[in-house]
Amino acid sequence: MALSGFFKTLFGGSDAAEPIADLPVNDTKHPNPVYDNQPGNLFKKEFQANKNAVLLDVRTAMEVRSGALPGAVHIDIMSPSFAAKIAALDRGKTYFIYCRSGNRSAQACQIMHRQGFDVRNLMGGISAWPR
Repeated sequence: MALSGFFKTLFGGSDAAEPIADLPVNDTKHPNPVYDNQPGNLFKKEFQANKNAVLLDVRTAMEVRSGALPGAVHIDIMSPSFAAKIAALDRGKTYFIYCRSGNRSAQACQIMHRQGFDVRNLMGGISAWPR
């Protein structure tokens, strides 16, 4: 077994080229959806300048109770209903996604981008949001 196969078996995961099961691919109103990792200042600036933007918090409910960015929509990436909830979102919007550290939001961005969503990831998570 190759080393990458060993880690996939041990920790789970898939190759980037493999589609995620049960999720539509490239069903979008955007001609060229973007997936971009952005530092806090750029993320906030683009979010505030985009009239078609949605701020999406993918943390757990317990994390959200400790504080969230104003106006954020909460969809827990760890929830079994995550795929169904994002499938119901408007693909004509641009989603600015964050979590605690930037890792789960990057995973959400990958999933959503494969489905044709226009997404931005807040590098460094909620603490990178400029005050």
